[in-house]
Amino acid sequence: LICILIYFQKYSHVQLAHQEHPRPYFKSVLWWAGAVLMAFGETGNFAAYGFAPITLIAPLGCVSVTGSAIISVMFLKENLRASDLLGMTLAFVGTYLLVNFAPNRTQPISARTVQYYFVGWQFLIYVISEILLFCTLLYFHKRKAMKHMVILLSLVALLASLTVISVKAVSGMITFSVTDKMQLTYPIFYIMFIIMIASCVFQVKFLNQATKLYNTAMVVPVNHVFFTTSAIIAGIIFYQEFLGAAFLTVFIYIFGCFLSFLGVFLITRNREKEHLSQSYIDFGNIPGKQTLDKIQPDSNGLSYGTLPDGSDSTQSQSGEKKEV
Repeated sequence: LICILIYFQKYSHVQLAHQEHPRPYFKSVLWWAGAVLMAFGETGNFAAYGFAPITLIAPLGCVSVTGSAIISVMFLKENLRASDLLGMTLAFVGTYLLVNFAPNRTQPISARTVQYYFVGWQFLIYVISEILLFCTLLYFHKRKAMKHMVILLSLVALLASLTVISVKAVSGMITFSVTDKMQLTYPIFYIMFIIMIASCVFQVKFLNQATKLYNTAMVVPVNHVFFTTSAIIAGIIFYQEFLGAAFLTVFIYIFGCFLSFLGVFLITRNREKEHLSQSYIDFGNIPGKQTLDKIQPDSNGLSYGTLPDGSDSTQSQSGEKKEV
């Protein structure tokens, strides 16, 4: 659904750009159809955290990247490159390994379970280290005015770890309330809900700064790697999802993550540069604008350095020169 919404919204922007008097994008039916699909897709994403481990859900973000590449080729008529095919193949193989070798611990998430994990020494050490690292990066970003992509996306990834922990807690407690016993009366539910909203807001803020300063083709793969790695570490430390897993299982799972990372990198590599087919502005294609055939006259001609149809001005200039 999220892949289709990207196609709908991009197609609506393309249609509006070709109109003589384009309307605002929020008045387009296609754009709103994409927004509705995004709501359904993100709701499914949110619900998935209540039924499956973080270490399984987070790496599956590569599916949206591969799906977007397929849809752009089929409907937006973009070129299909050899690197796209290789990247899709690696992403699908990595996804297969992730699904088969991710931890199968589907523990019910109750309020007491979240409270137990929240005050555990593993999470306390983890969150203190994360806060110190976040403050250090924020100091270099704000005080030293360092706008490097790695700093911005590291801030996003640190916030993302809190996001996935809180999302799974909120989704799990809602699921437990529906299937077993009401959990929404516990204070830990509202604490996790506030953490989820706050971390999402600031995560979007830093991600927008990164997309403004750098190309999307650079931001997407790096952000996917940082986000997925941070989410996996958070799931392992907070929910102890790899507890008791065999070494071979962990190794193949990490190898599947690596293949999906490599696939996303190949799909997004140099994609935006293909749209820059013209390195100049064709003034003749601007509607309603009349331009001359020659913007810069021939330097060997007599009219070099004079304005077009400026016979009066040239005559007045020559007259003034004679008088001087």
